[in-house]
Amino acid sequence: MSDQPRRGPSIAHIGIAVRALDEILPFYRDVLGMPEVPLDDADGARIAGLQAGESLVELLEPAEPESPIGKFVAKRGPGIHHVCFAVDDLEGALARCRAHGIRLIDEVPRLGAEGKRIAFLHPSATAGVLVELSEY
Repeated sequence: MSDQPRRGPSIAHIGIAVRALDEILPFYRDVLGMPEVPLDDADGARIAGLQAGESLVELLEPAEPESPIGKFVAKRGPGIHHVCFAVDDLEGALARCRAHGIRLIDEVPRLGAEGKRIAFLHPSATAGVLVELSEY
């Protein structure tokens, strides 16, 4: 953690699983007028980023059927995949999760898209929502 003042958690992005980027991207970009933000592909997904105020919307297209997004779309269809909250101190947030018995998917932070440190929490502990934590 840096010496910068604490900001507190904020919504970093919403991940939306889609069957095909080219089918839905025009809705967000052209109809809603959300500017595109270049993002790297990650975790077996092709990712299109769109600016939504201070947060992002990530459209996640499976790069292959066995990727996490591919499995999600095959089982549940397109829809909200996860919510990502940016936190000041990722290790501290994970420690608080452990102390409160929150089931973790990632026991330790790992590198995610754009080289940010991330960790996922299991939806069984968060009212059915897959939660990603990302460090500012």
